Amino acid sequence: MAPETSRATNSPGESLLPAGTPIDLDNCAREPIHIPGSVQPRGVLAVVDEHDFTVRHVSANVADLLDRPVDAVLGHHIAGLIGADQAAMLEQASANFGDLRQRNPVECVIDVAGEPMEFDAILHRDPGGLLVELEIAHGERPYSFPNTYQAVRSSVEELNRATTLSELYDTTARAVRDLTGFDRVMVYRYDEDFNGEVVAESKRPDLNSFLGLHYPSTDIPAQARALYEKNWIRLISDVDYTPAPLIPGTDAATGVPLDLTYATLRSVSPIHIEYLKNMGVRASMSISLLRHGRLWGLIACHHYSGPHLPPFGSRAAAEFLGSTLSLRLVDQYEEDELQRRLAAQEILAELIVATLDDDTPLVETLLNAPTLLDLVPADGVVVELEGQTVLRGMVPPPDAVGDVVAWARTGHREIAATDRLSDELPDLDLDPGVAAGTLVLNLPDGQYVAWFRREVLRSVDWGGDPHNKAIAVAEGDEVRLSPRRSFERWRETVRRRGEPWTPSETESAAALRRHLVESLYRRTRGALRVAEVMHRSLMPQSIPTLENWQLSAQYEPAAGGRVGGDWYDAFELPDGRLIMLLGDVAGHGITVAGTMAQLRNALRAQLFTGATPAEALHQLNEFCLHLLPGVFATVIVARVDLGTGDVEAASAGHLMPYLTSSGQAWQAPIRLSPPIGARGANYRLSTFGIEHDHGLVMFSDGLVERRGEAIDDGIDRLARTLGRPGDTPATLIWESTRTDDSDDDITIITLQRR
Repeated sequence: MAPETSRATNSPGESLLPAGTPIDLDNCAREPIHIPGSVQPRGVLAVVDEHDFTVRHVSANVADLLDRPVDAVLGHHIAGLIGADQAAMLEQASANFGDLRQRNPVECVIDVAGEPMEFDAILHRDPGGLLVELEIAHGERPYSFPNTYQAVRSSVEELNRATTLSELYDTTARAVRDLTGFDRVMVYRYDEDFNGEVVAESKRPDLNSFLGLHYPSTDIPAQARALYEKNWIRLISDVDYTPAPLIPGTDAATGVPLDLTYATLRSVSPIHIEYLKNMGVRASMSISLLRHGRLWGLIACHHYSGPHLPPFGSRAAAEFLGSTLSLRLVDQYEEDELQRRLAAQEILAELIVATLDDDTPLVETLLNAPTLLDLVPADGVVVELEGQTVLRGMVPPPDAVGDVVAWARTGHREIAATDRLSDELPDLDLDPGVAAGTLVLNLPDGQYVAWFRREVLRSVDWGGDPHNKAIAVAEGDEVRLSPRRSFERWRETVRRRGEPWTPSETESAAALRRHLVESLYRRTRGALRVAEVMHRSLMPQSIPTLENWQLSAQYEPAAGGRVGGDWYDAFELPDGRLIMLLGDVAGHGITVAGTMAQLRNALRAQLFTGATPAEALHQLNEFCLHLLPGVFATVIVARVDLGTGDVEAASAGHLMPYLTSSGQAWQAPIRLSPPIGARGANYRLSTFGIEHDHGLVMFSDGLVERRGEAIDDGIDRLARTLGRPGDTPATLIWESTRTDDSDDDITIITLQRR
């Protein structure tokens, strides 16, 4: 292609090479093309100090074009370069402190070897000074040429009438060729990876067509693309030019070469010149196409029959057409996107309305008509919400879906999308006929929605083999790496790629995610309210009032309204003995509250019929393993003879209770057994006594666990609290140890013998 090119790997993150470094194919992606130190010799470049208009730099060809010795120009007023009258004109033109582009060109008549010659002076203000470029005005003055304005005007009107992108491209290619006279004019569009495609072409009838050809991103390195975003037009009028160096080569103040980013005469990369010569191109011009300030494509012009220098006015008109096309492209693109968004919003609105019905599971609302596959077209979708996993269409096996979702969660992304799953997960043996691309919505608590698209085989016609460099490297060190020599049509079949996800599709998915998060939160809040009511209804409405004993209990739910699995119980048996117990089911929410209710009732029944604490825990464990597989709970049970103070107790993995007396606290001598839910567990009975003025304190782990603190520290803190003189009823214990750092329920039950 005509843009400033090389054949090397793009390395935008790497620093540019020092000026003057020899350039080859391996390092050209780091070539500092904005500071070449020379200009194309079709004009003279002078850098002028705007304070006194002395010339600080001048190109060495000043003697050839203007018949001025370099020594007579450098350090002198610009009048020595162009004459006093013309210098006054330039000073007046540069008096505008804004953008000088609108004043270009300043039409000058300069005396050259006694003959008056017309020049175009092109001005640009730069931190290094005022850049003055003097080009010979060949032929008639462009701005007095009567058809220029009409040509632009009719082309702009045609662009405004275009209703499709194809019409916009074709109109622009024809108009720019008519204006500039190049043998071939192409509109060149980038994809998301900066590979280019020729989407329109106007050419000489005898030339072979480049329409539809693709060119790899490595043909235009990153620093060249960045330059096109700043300077919208670049002309090489003769690829056989000999660069005219700048004198002096570096800026005296900074010690670095002069930045020629905005210079129309800027010399170009020798690798690029070789690239053009390999294509048979003798002159070229490129005009940037931008969308929201970013490079979207180029208008690329080629000339084959010899050097070609369109007048500045024609180039300016072509640049104006490029700007107009950029605006129309944005309008047309956004209009097309708007239509797609409106259609998607209609489907999204129906899905959102359906999710408002809290009595219907979310997966059903998303997979009825319309479905998630209507919102974001794909070959299959997997939904995991509210404990349900449902799929529609063609999707990978469950294990593979799990790996894809795990990849999507890396980096804590809300949405992850790719059309190249095999690149993202090379070790995952995915069938591309099922899943070559995916779009995943990450939702709270490990929930997700994942769309999948299968492989779409497509043929890409390249302008020459894009793997040219790799081939040259394989041939050995004796082969010089040079730009591509072959530009014949080379067809590649692209595999393991899905249809790319469009911006409107990802926006629709993002909007759906926001609504799903809100719906899940609303439904969770409702479920938590139900769980809280259920939980509190399972707590004892009252506890026994005992003669010569004081029984107390305290329950506090976790902060943030999370309903946990704590429960306690206290009741007298028919024979007068007291049962007191405390349990904790792992987890939170309505499911845990339901599990807690089943364990509470089963344990109550066993103890009421006379089972010892150890026997009751054994029966509870059998019940849990058979009817509630996967449930995990800890329980402490004590049976107290209120007459003698004798205690029978058993613990299923629960924290040890404390015995207390005035000023002392120590752990009760209870043997620890496995938690409820453990297979093969054996629950052992322990016995001890509660003497007069002694007490027993049971508690859940929420009392002693704190964020960022070891549980042993919490147990030590509780022991110090219980060891203080005086009574220790449950309420006092809770008030003495409460903090804002607990994430769990707190349950305390105490028994004090008077």
